[in-house]
Amino acid sequence: MNVIERCRLLAQFSEEPGATTRTFLSEPMHQVHACLRGWMEQAGMSVVVDHAGNLRGLYASTRPSARRLFIGSHLDTVPRAGAFDGILGVVLGVALIERLRGSRLSFDIEVIGFSEEEGVRFGVPFIGSRALIGDIDDQLLETVSSAIAAFGLDPKRINEARTGDDALGYLEFHIEQGPVLESLNLPLGVVETIAGQSRFDVLFEGQANHAGTTPMNLRRDGLAGAAEWIGRVEREARGVPGAVATVGRVNISPGAANVIPGSAAASLDVRHADDDVRHCLATRLLRCAEQIAAARCLKVSWEQRLDQSAVAMDSSLIRMLERAVATTGCPIHRMPSGAGHDAMIVARRMPAAMLFLRSPGGISHHPDESVLAEDVAAALDVGMAFLQELERRHA
Repeated sequence: MNVIERCRLLAQFSEEPGATTRTFLSEPMHQVHACLRGWMEQAGMSVVVDHAGNLRGLYASTRPSARRLFIGSHLDTVPRAGAFDGILGVVLGVALIERLRGSRLSFDIEVIGFSEEEGVRFGVPFIGSRALIGDIDDQLLETVSSAIAAFGLDPKRINEARTGDDALGYLEFHIEQGPVLESLNLPLGVVETIAGQSRFDVLFEGQANHAGTTPMNLRRDGLAGAAEWIGRVEREARGVPGAVATVGRVNISPGAANVIPGSAAASLDVRHADDDVRHCLATRLLRCAEQIAAARCLKVSWEQRLDQSAVAMDSSLIRMLERAVATTGCPIHRMPSGAGHDAMIVARRMPAAMLFLRSPGGISHHPDESVLAEDVAAALDVGMAFLQELERRHA
């Protein structure tokens, strides 16, 4: 069974019939673990599940006390997901070990399938990778402890998931989840930075009133103010290279066809690989909201929900990945990641790198998400060249 077939098989293990929905330590995760464990053990790996629910396959070195390279991604999904987001990186890791055909290296390789990255079940993302780096606080542990216990694990032992200080680094293969590589007709991209994110809840408040009796010039329409601002968000973001800004949710009140909306609550998501640029754009968009509200006799307020800094991938590992890409004959292309990934968490503790695979149609977080067989083959070739250079350095 090849990499793509394995990913599609694992996509069948779901909480929702007819769709792929698999959240943190839900029952289908047992089935995913069982399949992956079988493939890992057949490849010569010893396998454990730590007490954060991470599946960990160790391909041991020929040397005692060897340092360790981690290769991984996440096993959970968003609701009604595709078959490749996250799990492709784990299956590719297993395939790399299989390619070694029993040959041992001077360093350990641990393929890790993180129990949680998407934040669907408890509204908190990156539980698996946070456990790996020792970043599970008491509040988070209290939130997830019952789920851990129900899965047959011991939440009191979650600190045992923390890695030691012997890591060589972390490598993550992942679909791009966007259209850039396809637009450039490129199979692979070397990630140099994972973009920072700012998220806000923005509230426009006016006055609800009768839609038939209130003249247009006397209205204080909260939704109309929000709508004007949403257009400004799009225009302003288009003027900043590398930036994206999204209003993904609007809730209006009272929400009746014959009532002028008294208020509109909107979300705002701003991302950029440069934190200063991101902060400046976010500030400008909020000032635009103030100006629009003032002109329309509305009140506007906001609350920041997230301020996540950009994370640069390790420069040495980036260069190694680029050399590995060059050996396959693929063009070298550096790019930022607009989405968050486990690599940004693991990078707090060890050098980290990411390789993107082209996403046909730019589609992800959707059942139509796919990957090309030739891109998977190229990624495996890159992975092998990466391991070979690492071996030359540490032999």
